[in-house]
Amino acid sequence: MIRKWSASIVRAGRSVRGSSAPVTYSLIALCCAVFLAGPASGLSPAYGTGDDLLAAQRAYFRRWGVIPAELFEGSAGSALTPATALFVHGSWVHLLGNMLFLYVFGAMTEERMGRMQFILFYVGCGYLALLGYAAANADSEQSLVGASGAISAVLGAFLYLFPRARVTSLLPFLFFLPVRFPAWVVLPFWAALQWLAAGRASDRPGVAYLAHLVGFGLGFGYALVRYGRPTSPTRVKAPAPAPEGENQP
Repeated sequence: MIRKWSASIVRAGRSVRGSSAPVTYSLIALCCAVFLAGPASGLSPAYGTGDDLLAAQRAYFRRWGVIPAELFEGSAGSALTPATALFVHGSWVHLLGNMLFLYVFGAMTEERMGRMQFILFYVGCGYLALLGYAAANADSEQSLVGASGAISAVLGAFLYLFPRARVTSLLPFLFFLPVRFPAWVVLPFWAALQWLAAGRASDRPGVAYLAHLVGFGLGFGYALVRYGRPTSPTRVKAPAPAPEGENQP
């Protein structure tokens, strides 16, 4: 099975050569490969089933995820977890929601920034977003995993760089009918929802909405400082439902 996954990764790497956004597609392939190889997917027999699988998942998340109560103890291993957690996801829904958003908004942002700048931006903002959440919840023992902080930074940068790009959204109160709005309508609305949700969820575990807000602000602020006038309007054809946030297994 590991050989099959390795072959799939090689084929995915070949497929992105010559594409306009190889970093975005490579990040998607890497996150999917990590998830499939880990216990959260439930596909590898090496982790067992039932209680054995649940124990393996808990140990896996604690090993590679951010634990705020341990992050600021000064150990090198804990200091690396905000980077490793970006490539770990807690469930199929968590993974697919995040990768959809990265696919929709990452390619155009990468094209505008360039490959090297985009990967440094993605990892750097994702690290700081998780660090910000951990600092605000320093006593928490919950492990935090997911790429939503980094992807939120991509959304913030996208909003500044392409404010009039038209995004297809699926709205529940319209029976999930696809509706096209400019990015300057969709993304601030999404950020406002994260703000409201962060206030309601501050006293219990769940989605790390604060990491979303920190990432979004970092991404928008970086693009504001780094670039001049936003580019001309364009269209984003892929749907943009509400994203799945970082998981706290």
